[in-house]
Amino acid sequence: MQVKLGVSNRHVHLSQEDYQTLFQDEPLLKERDLVQTGEFASNQFVTLKVGEKSISHVRVIGPIRSYTQVELSKTDARTLKINPPIRTSSDLENAEVVTIVGPKGEITKSCAIIANRHIHINPMKRKELGLENIDKVAVLFNGSKKTLFYDVFIKEQPKGVFELHLDTDDANGAELETGDMGEIILPKSE
Repeated sequence: MQVKLGVSNRHVHLSQEDYQTLFQDEPLLKERDLVQTGEFASNQFVTLKVGEKSISHVRVIGPIRSYTQVELSKTDARTLKINPPIRTSSDLENAEVVTIVGPKGEITKSCAIIANRHIHINPMKRKELGLENIDKVAVLFNGSKKTLFYDVFIKEQPKGVFELHLDTDDANGAELETGDMGEIILPKSE
């Protein structure tokens, strides 16, 4: 079975409290919808800082969440001289500390991770594809740099849209871009 790729660039999810610290009364404005239902790329950007190192123009992804999370690639992490863990979204255990600078304020907290490779899916699609009892798969891309990605997590959400998410390092290393199709390789039964 095939799955469409969505390449995920560095971005920030913000809690209401942290959003207000960074932007005060400025509303979170949608620039465009993302593939996942209800998620959108906003018009708001922040700068990430660790000591003297920084990355500017990092997009805020909406809607507001119950937690603040910075998702980076390993290349971004090296730029900031940090070593964030590879985690599922919202798992901030041992997340790296970064300062997020907005136009009206800044916050410093343990919130930076590298997101694991994952496939978004809803319960109906998961059942249709026979993935109900499978937590991880591999995904093969037969492009100019044939690549097999192992340990791709199945991320079920009520309104999840079937799509593979890789960060920019994974995608660039395999010469992939959003819209490319990969082949899901199921784990061998024991």
